[in-house]
Amino acid sequence: MIERYTNPEMGRIWTEDNKYRRWLNVELAVCDAWARRGRIPAPALKRIKSRAGFDIGRIEEIERVVKHDIIAFLSSVAEKVGPDSRFIHLGLTSYDIVDTALSLLVRESLILIRRRLVDLKKVLRRQAVRHKKTICMGRTHGIHAEPVTFGFKILVWYEEIKRHIVRVDRAIDVIGVGRISGSVGTYIHLDPRVEVDALRKLALAPAPVSTQVLQRDRHAEVMSVLALIAGTIEKIAVEIRHLQRSEVLELEEPFTAGQKGSSSMPHKKNPVRCERISGLARIVRANLHVALENMPLWHERDISHSSAERVIFPDSFALTDFMLTEAIDIVGGWKVRPDAMKRNIGATRGLIFSQMVLLALTRKGILRDEAYALVQRNSLRAWNEGLDFRELVRTDPGIAARLSGAEIEQCFSLKPYLEKIDYIFERVLGHES
Repeated sequence: MIERYTNPEMGRIWTEDNKYRRWLNVELAVCDAWARRGRIPAPALKRIKSRAGFDIGRIEEIERVVKHDIIAFLSSVAEKVGPDSRFIHLGLTSYDIVDTALSLLVRESLILIRRRLVDLKKVLRRQAVRHKKTICMGRTHGIHAEPVTFGFKILVWYEEIKRHIVRVDRAIDVIGVGRISGSVGTYIHLDPRVEVDALRKLALAPAPVSTQVLQRDRHAEVMSVLALIAGTIEKIAVEIRHLQRSEVLELEEPFTAGQKGSSSMPHKKNPVRCERISGLARIVRANLHVALENMPLWHERDISHSSAERVIFPDSFALTDFMLTEAIDIVGGWKVRPDAMKRNIGATRGLIFSQMVLLALTRKGILRDEAYALVQRNSLRAWNEGLDFRELVRTDPGIAARLSGAEIEQCFSLKPYLEKIDYIFERVLGHES
């Protein structure tokens, strides 16, 4: 059940109670706007505001009969307001309320997601700076490439989270609209100024033009942001999973007191939280497909999107919020193993310095193809026969004739791999790094 992965703060936003409260907020904002236009008497507005409310049980009871949630909601409100309820929902259609309220719920959720992103950015920054010079193996295609630093790895994630914050800010703007324009969006039974006044009270802008619904490209854009965030969180989780493998063991997700890794093997410390993130991220990305499918509705509106949105929005926000919360805790409490990182740098017996040797030879005037052949010949011997690459290079006549012993030794130093790290950090973080 999705509730298992729902943090209370996000869960509260998507409760039935909060949904109906947002519906009521929209209805009352419209009443205010009508009253300013003289359509609702001031005493009636005062009574509406003092009495307006709803009963969820009663809404459900009415809906079982009428099979229409907005009508059931309005009936429950009318029972509490009394005769003045005739002024509620004047000129409106259901989706004036539903879509405008959905924008409020989505915006509220995005603001919470943004807070989580900022928190994750902070913890990533802290860990990146801490491990700025913690040298480790860089891998391409899963194969040892050249050394990097662990802080450099984290800095890549940090910068990506910064981009997501910008995307969330844009999504807040994109979804920060409502519509109070009637059955097909043409204000036949409404004064457009009522829309402007009501939405201003809700801190929303009017959609420049809409049918009976807000156009679903807005909602798909929000879902695309959640899917991208999920992708980054999974990227971090997958890296942790790889680095926690027994053969690597450079990094471990937190393993708390009393935790057990396996029902049968007491020694196991599995990256279960990161694996969970990988699984949940797939759901969020899959929900983006649903949001894209919701865009082509029939004519001025059908409700094929409605049932799907009741699932994908609360679920996707809950899961993204949960994954961010997990990532913050995992990154903040993981166990880094610098000694294992150093050990793994030596695992290929010097092969990772092959480019250093290649470039040293080209600086001596050797054609690149010739130098490449000299280095690769020794690289393949070291790879296939388990030999020491440095020793093979040192004793290769073709290389020794061009490079002195000291020059060969310089090719196998880790120092050059740290030389540009400060520059990269300053470019991303500024001089505070």
